[in-house]
Amino acid sequence: SSYQLSSVPLQILFYINGIYYIFYFLATLAMIVYKSEVFSYPDDFLAPDLALLFIMAILEVLRLYLAFCFLRGSKGNLTEEEAPLGLSLVMTVGSVILSVYFLVWQTYVLKADVVLNALLLFTYGLESVLKVGAIAAFV
Repeated sequence: SSYQLSSVPLQILFYINGIYYIFYFLATLAMIVYKSEVFSYPDDFLAPDLALLFIMAILEVLRLYLAFCFLRGSKGNLTEEEAPLGLSLVMTVGSVILSVYFLVWQTYVLKADVVLNALLLFTYGLESVLKVGAIAAFV
């Protein structure tokens, strides 16, 4: 008999995180534009903040692709392969660092930044715990 080892809660969280990240990216981009118009945003810091946001978006797409099902087929959790899921877990560290940057170190931090990044960090933490559990089940 065969058993399904993939994690349904993890798969649901991947989907929710993918939707939330789209909202996060657009809201953070809008806030950077807002801050650059309302505050005296130093030109030397505007470009790096925008660049880090776009790097984070690319990292997020790659991270979720390794763990989630897209048009080309299933990876990680759905195929019950630990390597793509493990690589996605490692890439989560980069996403966490960038999220902490936008939470603490960006030029101006608004309350909305704190709420958006705290929620994102919470989902990263929960996702990481579920990934470790799924990888343990696959091995």
